[in-house]
Amino acid sequence: MVVDGGSTDNTVQKAKRFANRVYRIPERGISKARNFGAKHARGKVLLFLDADVNPPPRCMERLVEVFKDSRIVGATCKIMPTQARMLEGIFFQFYNGLVRFACKIRPHSRGEFLAVKKDIFLAVNGFDEDLPCLEDHDIAQRLSKVGKFIFVDDVTVYESMRRFRTLGLFKVVGTWFIDYLFYVVRGKPLSITWKPVR
Repeated sequence: MVVDGGSTDNTVQKAKRFANRVYRIPERGISKARNFGAKHARGKVLLFLDADVNPPPRCMERLVEVFKDSRIVGATCKIMPTQARMLEGIFFQFYNGLVRFACKIRPHSRGEFLAVKKDIFLAVNGFDEDLPCLEDHDIAQRLSKVGKFIFVDDVTVYESMRRFRTLGLFKVVGTWFIDYLFYVVRGKPLSITWKPVR
């Protein structure tokens, strides 16, 4: 299933070639689109992926195994760049290590890959639609209060470097850092929108 959050390009037409169900909602917003998709999903486990992410083969089979443990309510995994340049590869290795460690203390997730049990997702009221970004980190935090949120070491997804190469690695990471600090201090990131990069 694909949910399109008000794109103005050919996303919907292209998605219809590959997905059995494609929904289009008029309002932009990461959380709005994901919550809409979750409500219409039929499975017991929800897997949220960004459009520019490539999951590995047998990814869903591995998640089914992970969620056999009744204590586990959510999970993320290793995210690596597609056709990585050296600095990108180094940064992502470091970042994955940081997320792996954080999941043991104060869980964190990126929206590129977030798996969660549907009943638990609905019980915590899904993604916070008032957050323009860091909605993935926010829900990981809330999920960790009702069960285990883990890092799945043997699953790797590959992310397009489109945003990083358009805006610059340091600018993207700097924005993440500032938004995270504001989220910790005041409960909301500094950014008020997450601009699309084409």
